[in-house]
Amino acid sequence: MVLFTDLDGALLDATTYRYDVAYSALDRLRVYAVPLIICTSKTKAEVKPLRKEIDNLDPFIVESGGALYIPEGYFKDPLTGSTGRDGYRVIELGIAYPRVRKALRRIEKMVGVPLIGFGDMTVEDIVRVTGLARPDAERARQREYDEPFLIDGSPMSLEGVREAAQQLGLAVLSGGQFHHLVGGTDKGRACRLLIELYRKEWGDVTTAGIGDGLNDWPMLQAVDRPFLVERPEGGYAAGVVIAGLTRLRGIGPDGWKKGVSRLFEESVPQSQALS
Repeated sequence: MVLFTDLDGALLDATTYRYDVAYSALDRLRVYAVPLIICTSKTKAEVKPLRKEIDNLDPFIVESGGALYIPEGYFKDPLTGSTGRDGYRVIELGIAYPRVRKALRRIEKMVGVPLIGFGDMTVEDIVRVTGLARPDAERARQREYDEPFLIDGSPMSLEGVREAAQQLGLAVLSGGQFHHLVGGTDKGRACRLLIELYRKEWGDVTTAGIGDGLNDWPMLQAVDRPFLVERPEGGYAAGVVIAGLTRLRGIGPDGWKKGVSRLFEESVPQSQALS
């Protein structure tokens, strides 16, 4: 089994960014050597400290599928199309951040509505808007592929922004506080690529994914067992319609740990799970 997970609002509490209630589930995954693949809109700089905290040594996907990071030597076969960087084989799927930033300015002119991206914000702005601690906000600004942005206007402007982005060959993903402008990729594309690598090395493998928002839809579509946790405001994200989707009772990490328990109930013999 391989488990893909979103972070904010899923493994991490959407307000505190903590995962305390999911400790036991994380331990269980480690005991049974189940790969836990972080699949997030966060940057590499944000993900690396978290991976160290939870003792995660598996591949991870950053910036809405912008790049896939695989630890050197994780797979036996050479990874075609990858480059070596800081102890990882990196497969870049998105377009470079400066190009995304230029596209945001073009879209702003096309729709006539101010668009405020992370690149327009100071660290203090990001702290104020997101509630992140300053060091985390600094890491969040170290973007390479994906530009989170806010629309300074009517929510109805979003459709125009989407259409303008599509004309430029980019896409707008929505989830959480920010919309995200990305080019040429999404979480699902990165997940499918990684699943192919696992199956090439391990043979048939069951895949699962846990998310909380519409921006997780591509990831959840790519796996065998998709799970959706409840949102902080109650209920589930609208528009996430996938065959076989399980809606978990519990907000964020509380629902997340229940999803892990459900996976073990389905895939691990009961006598082994209780040992």
